[in-house]
Amino acid sequence: MSFKRLETDDFVVSSDSVTTGIWTNNETTLTTFWTSSTQEVAASGQYYLNVYQTSSTLTNSEVQFAIAYGNKEGSGSQAFDLAVDGKSPTSTIYGQYRTLVLGDENAQFVFGELHLLISLPYQLIEIDTKKNYTQVL
Repeated sequence: MSFKRLETDDFVVSSDSVTTGIWTNNETTLTTFWTSSTQEVAASGQYYLNVYQTSSTLTNSEVQFAIAYGNKEGSGSQAFDLAVDGKSPTSTIYGQYRTLVLGDENAQFVFGELHLLISLPYQLIEIDTKKNYTQVL
């Protein structure tokens, strides 16, 4: 394979810009939004919702964006198979975003730093994500 060096006339220089709204009808802001009560009560409503610019029952309603919930341990949705612990739609969503963002299916998200003391009757639990430890006092 051979390459040809770019020439000056291969470049296009322009100060023109084209902008348009991101929402339905080229709106630039979305001030109110709705979800579908039908979708909320369905199995996928536990971890995935479409969001509309108007009531989802109206004919001009369109999906504006979607919200998906992911959980590393699979919490928040029923398991695909009750015999396989932790494998659920939420664990799959977590895995998809982890791989997309971090590029490694074995990496884990770290959401900031947390230092937490939990006081229970007869027990004190300390969690520190910066030092990566949990301690029962």
